[in-house]
Amino acid sequence: MKKAVLIPDSFKGTLSSTEICSIMKERIHTYYPGCEVVSIPVADGGEGSVDAFLTAVGGEKITLTVENPYFEPMKSFYGLIDGGKTAVIEMASCAGLPLVEDRKDPRKTTTYGVGKLILAAAGRGISKLVVGLGGSATNDGGCGAAAAFGVRFYNKDGEEFVPTGGTLIDIDRIDMSGRSSALDGVEVVTMCDIDNPMYGPTGASHIFGPQKGADPAMVEELDRGVVHLCEVIRRDLGMDLSEVPGGGAAGAMGAGMIAFFGSRLQMGIETVLDTVGFDQTIGDADLILTGEGKIDGQSLRGKVVIGVARRAAKQGKPVVAVVGGADYDVEPAYGEGVTAIFPINRLPQDFSISRTHSRENLTFAMDNIVRMLKAFAK
Repeated sequence: MKKAVLIPDSFKGTLSSTEICSIMKERIHTYYPGCEVVSIPVADGGEGSVDAFLTAVGGEKITLTVENPYFEPMKSFYGLIDGGKTAVIEMASCAGLPLVEDRKDPRKTTTYGVGKLILAAAGRGISKLVVGLGGSATNDGGCGAAAAFGVRFYNKDGEEFVPTGGTLIDIDRIDMSGRSSALDGVEVVTMCDIDNPMYGPTGASHIFGPQKGADPAMVEELDRGVVHLCEVIRRDLGMDLSEVPGGGAAGAMGAGMIAFFGSRLQMGIETVLDTVGFDQTIGDADLILTGEGKIDGQSLRGKVVIGVARRAAKQGKPVVAVVGGADYDVEPAYGEGVTAIFPINRLPQDFSISRTHSRENLTFAMDNIVRMLKAFAK
């Protein structure tokens, strides 16, 4: 084996994608010391996405002071890759759930800092902007970010304000005339791995509000605000985003990225594959190793393993998925380009126990996979 490409997702709660790549690479080099190993840790748009892109393709991490979810100053960052032509932002870096700790309140939190990151990155003369949604503490429909980018929101008294989840209902008018021109001519892509709409039973507030601190009454209040925002966007901007898949991502930030930043929503793995030049990278590869914490029916909707397999299948490349666990409904994965699936857990243990052995279990599984490849190559 002369070349292997590693492109796993993280095993949530156990191993990061970077750690998985490291273990896979070490086992491959044990048996194939001269093998070229290309590691592409997968970013899903949430916390760690910028670092994953920088690890995969190199680049520069830019730090700056922006607002946290409660409008307080904090140090945040974005990444520059592709020779400075592409900027990568993860909204979790300044609007993430870990930043609010014991004061969760999606009525009051803001994406304003995300808008500051976008404005700063756009000012670097980029041609492409990638924004990762995931792990947010907000439910403001991206209005905070839009306000930081020059979009003006007015209440019924004609007063300008920055809407939060609890004050979306007060928006009377949206004025785009002051929006910065820094993104004019820039391709904006938003990484989004869910298809929830803006509002309703499967929307932003009902599905994700509780994890951000919303009780049932607050969920209803937040949902009414998002419905109102959707109606004002339809009237003032001429866009009906009510049923856009992914519009409800990150507290309806998905819809906000479309309305205020002219973005398109794209599955995270497709964004990663395009950004790192995956199709070119695998051209001379003998093997592609991917994986995720659990492969199941949901994976077939286009998450990491299937996204990688579909691209690799176009070039006839074998794809081995090394996973934490495999459900009973994964048979269709083989038809999508997956060559083989190897779960790493060795014993029938509860996740609370097996998660503590993830590193050794992955090492053991990889060792046996490469041993088998070596044996059949003779």
